[in-house]
Amino acid sequence: MSGVAQQQRRLVVKVGSSLVTADGRGLDTTALAGWAAQIAALVRAGQQVVLVSSGAIAEGMQRLGWAKRPSAVHDLQAAAAVGQMGLVQAYERCFAGHGLIAAQVLLTHEDLADRQRYLNARSTLTTLLELGVVPIINENDTVATDEIRFGDNDTLGALVTNLIEADLLVILTDQPGLYTADPRKDASATLVTEAQAGDPALESMAGGAGTGVGTGGMLTKVLAARRAARSGADTVIASGRQPDVLARLLAGGAVGTRLCSGTAPMAARKQWLADHLQTRGSLVLDDGAARALAEGGRSLLAVGVRTATGDFERGEVVDCRDGSGRVVARGLVNYSASETRRIMGKPSGEIEGVLGYVNEPELIHRDNLVLL
Repeated sequence: MSGVAQQQRRLVVKVGSSLVTADGRGLDTTALAGWAAQIAALVRAGQQVVLVSSGAIAEGMQRLGWAKRPSAVHDLQAAAAVGQMGLVQAYERCFAGHGLIAAQVLLTHEDLADRQRYLNARSTLTTLLELGVVPIINENDTVATDEIRFGDNDTLGALVTNLIEADLLVILTDQPGLYTADPRKDASATLVTEAQAGDPALESMAGGAGTGVGTGGMLTKVLAARRAARSGADTVIASGRQPDVLARLLAGGAVGTRLCSGTAPMAARKQWLADHLQTRGSLVLDDGAARALAEGGRSLLAVGVRTATGDFERGEVVDCRDGSGRVVARGLVNYSASETRRIMGKPSGEIEGVLGYVNEPELIHRDNLVLL
């Protein structure tokens, strides 16, 4: 891997639960101090750094004396509420020792799914960075439910990368990087030093669950890299247990696995559409409509829709699927689910005759549509 951070001005660094909590045995304050020192060095070198940190639930489990991660949402929320106190206090002390101010930012998917809240979060984070503050981000587990949880902080790191249009996402884990196979089971597995983010072969390499402390495995990191690539960001997956890993990355050293974006940054509005983890419904398209979207950059017309599922309203985000069920696009729909079911399969000229009115001739305008 050639130089990385020297060409980047804005980075997102994500650290996992097993690193933050020493595999669940309470906060590893030595490790936290080390990352704070390295991030301070990045800031002194002119970089803007956002830290996405796991560990609140794991720290809460340790404080509450729980050896096993609970499955009940209310137990997880309670553990997060307890653990967040220790996690943020520890980070604050570490960064203060380098003359840096840290800020806590808690997010749920709902914050990013709502356009106004998305823009508010973006403004807050960019303002903090301009002030020289290090934002420390975690999922707001104390209020999140199954419907709005990110599910893992790898995904959260990618969403934040897109949100602030960062140049690089660094995912620190307890593994050296991505291997061609699980090195714990296959002695012939080799480290992937560089690859293209979004390459389907990477997903087949990544399998395996995470630790008993966290929720993410290598697959979530590969998928996060694919998501981060939408805004033109590369992703580096590396071991957080390597000495001075961030400093080595800043110096252009060969560290972990680099997954390159290889794509031009997506417009901010379309990033927001692409980043929806939950959508309000799905439209199944005929072959002609799916081809028109993928190849021609066209708007979606009602005539090209076969079926509509979900209970969406006008202006909400829906998936567009081809005949095999694959999501090919996502967009803001101009008609509600009930209206869509009445006009699907019909030419635009017949909409008024069916509904008695016309909102728009397109079901989804191409300006409100993003290909996936």
